Amino acid sequence: MKQYIIVVILVLQASVLFAQQEKKYIRQGNQLYQQQNYKDAENNYRVSIGKQGKTVAGNFNLGDALYKQKKYADAGQQFGKIAASSKNKEVLAKAYHNLGNSMLESNKLEESVTAYKKSLLNNPEDEETRYNLAYALEKLKQKQNKDKNNKNKDKNKDKNKDNKDNKDKDKKDQDKKNDDKNKDNKDNKDNKDGQDKNDPNKNNAGQKPDPNNVSKEDAERMLEALNNDEKQTQDKLKNKKQKGAKMHIEKEW
Repeated sequence: MKQYIIVVILVLQASVLFAQQEKKYIRQGNQLYQQQNYKDAENNYRVSIGKQGKTVAGNFNLGDALYKQKKYADAGQQFGKIAASSKNKEVLAKAYHNLGNSMLESNKLEESVTAYKKSLLNNPEDEETRYNLAYALEKLKQKQNKDKNNKNKDKNKDKNKDNKDNKDKDKKDQDKKNDDKNKDNKDNKDNKDGQDKNDPNKNNAGQKPDPNNVSKEDAERMLEALNNDEKQTQDKLKNKKQKGAKMHIEKEW
């Protein structure tokens, strides 16, 4: 029984000693925090909470030191842990308020709105939290409108692209039809020209008749015409000899 009392006393002494050390590091952390030496303040707060991590003041101030260093994700995690483990409304209101600030700085607007609402549930009279909530809601509304406008722009862009693709396709189809039509017309013309060339009864302009294809009647007419031309030539020469030609004689000196 006596031994049990000694053990209890030793445990109590250890607890008192740890509590004193905890307060010491918290005080040092607070001093450094006031000096804006947030990194060293963070280290002191971490020592103050020890391995158990149950002290509210140490955990809360650690979250503040992280926030001041712009470690918003770590700060948010710290305040979320405090809110999840505490039943004190005042602590919950402040933890959710700071969690909302951390989420807002991280541009997690929906999470910040939720945190501020939970803070107000625990302390409806906090005007600063109410203001922050209104600010976060306005930022969220702006973001949603911007996302909506961007979505509409993308939709219109896709629509315009589809229209352009359809126009290009229609133009290509029309060009192909025109090319096919021109090709058919050219083929028909070439076939017609080929038939005209192969037709023995049809001569092209400026083309000499093929003597192998001259009919007997045409040959007789051509021969008769040649004979008439030759007769006319002979008659002209005969008449010229009968009349005589006038000569110009140069005089010799």
